Amino acid sequence: MKLQDFHIEIADWSNPEQQAALLDLRETVFIHEQGVPEQRERDGLDGDCWHLLARDEHGQPIGCGRLTPQHKIGRMAVLRDWRGRGVGQALLREMISRARSQGWPEVKLDAQVSARGFYEREGFVAFGQTFDDAGLPHQAMQLALPAAEQVSTPLADSGALAAGTRGDTAATRLQLLADARHRLDIHLPLLDSDAYASPDELAELRRIAISGRGAQIRILLHDPAAALRGDHRLIALAQRLPSAIQIRKPVDDVDLAYLAAYLLNDAGGYLFLPEAARPQGRAARHDRASQAPLQQHFDEVWERSVRASELQSLNI
Repeated sequence: MKLQDFHIEIADWSNPEQQAALLDLRETVFIHEQGVPEQRERDGLDGDCWHLLARDEHGQPIGCGRLTPQHKIGRMAVLRDWRGRGVGQALLREMISRARSQGWPEVKLDAQVSARGFYEREGFVAFGQTFDDAGLPHQAMQLALPAAEQVSTPLADSGALAAGTRGDTAATRLQLLADARHRLDIHLPLLDSDAYASPDELAELRRIAISGRGAQIRILLHDPAAALRGDHRLIALAQRLPSAIQIRKPVDDVDLAYLAAYLLNDAGGYLFLPEAARPQGRAARHDRASQAPLQQHFDEVWERSVRASELQSLNI
């Protein structure tokens, strides 16, 4: 399984290249694909809006969205080949995060009826009757944004971390462990002897595991038997804290063929290595938009994986 690689950036409407990318995306999706009249799509509000642009690993635009001064999300567009891969979800969540950071009590949108379920899964609630907009049925929806104890860091400061050498990767891994509050998700084709094994890393892992109610460390490990034979320290820690550290083994061929490694924490941080055996990758301390597709992948694989039977003798 190849996890699609994309990133989200703030787009400046006054920047000619970014403005052209936004308009080209919206023209492709709304005007050509859905038949929305150009004069309806170009509503004159863009200069006052906050825009997001999604790009693939080659820098090509693949999706966009905007927040209006009226606290509305709109112009959500994702190219056909990229739908269902987490791009729309990442855009939406980043706009919600932006709205929270601005102290807005709620955010609204007019969803095409066919996309209503997508927004409901993100917590939006429909209100009022369906209505026609540019020949397409729409439903008004809203999401309450109660004041949070901690506001997600805005996209403009994602806290990019180094991941180009083994030393970089080790330092980044420790930073993300230190940033975590109560939850971690770790995907590992193999558990190398020098990963998650230093005294500092183990101390952070133990801190998270005993951090209180709701603490959970989930690990997807392709070869638990090898880690057990190698007396890896993370396995020993899991033996001592079995209620908080859960280990599962993928069984589907498509999951076992996926050879990337990644770490996700509950502060929006991530470390992604496309090839687990090589230290080159990407990472950030606060980038939920880029973390979202990795989280989606982990959750899907976790659900179809099995408890690591090789570790049952350790009562894990």
